[in-house]
Amino acid sequence: MSNFFLDAGTTWSKILEEDNGKKKYSIIRSSKLKNIKCITFEKSTGHNFSHINSKEHVNEVVSLVKGCENIIKPNGIVLDLGSRDIKWAKFKDDKFQDMDWNASCASATGATIEMLLKFYNVKAEDLSPVDEKYNITCGIFGLEKIMDDISHGMDANIAISKFIHGIAYNAFNFTKTPEKLYISGGFCENKCFLKSLSKYTEVVPLGRYILVDGLLNCFGNIN
Repeated sequence: MSNFFLDAGTTWSKILEEDNGKKKYSIIRSSKLKNIKCITFEKSTGHNFSHINSKEHVNEVVSLVKGCENIIKPNGIVLDLGSRDIKWAKFKDDKFQDMDWNASCASATGATIEMLLKFYNVKAEDLSPVDEKYNITCGIFGLEKIMDDISHGMDANIAISKFIHGIAYNAFNFTKTPEKLYISGGFCENKCFLKSLSKYTEVVPLGRYILVDGLLNCFGNIN
């Protein structure tokens, strides 16, 4: 019998189906969650869960910690940067030590990038890291600078890359400038972000399913 776990993100939602130790991951647009009425999730996390059936909802930081604790121990810090917030957790000497979560200064960063790519007809894989960056702390405030530069002739690819570099730099400072940083979430698939962040620290991407793995670990089915 399968058990289902859900990370209900603002833009994208990740689902883990577990059956006798076998895992199957899938990802869907969060707007389509309302169509999933036949599944009862054992545990869920995230923002967008009003339309789903879940036996228990788990805090996102708890899900993040449980999902990566066996990866980043004994010492390490993991960053999860999403569409609307940024959060990190730190382990020291094999124990959870510290965390922080901000839904203001990082608000809409992932969603803003998706919007910009679509608006300017740019593909994420075509973006290259640049040395310059926008000194912004919020995706919304960064829009004005991007659009102003593009209106004055800057190539959209460069402007968006500068924006992504700014996000990477903010993330590095928000996590207190670590020498090594594990990354969770959709930004693991953004090469421009990873290369921009690598200017400041060693980067280890973990993929976008860490939170649903954390839910499974909370459920007690860790192998």
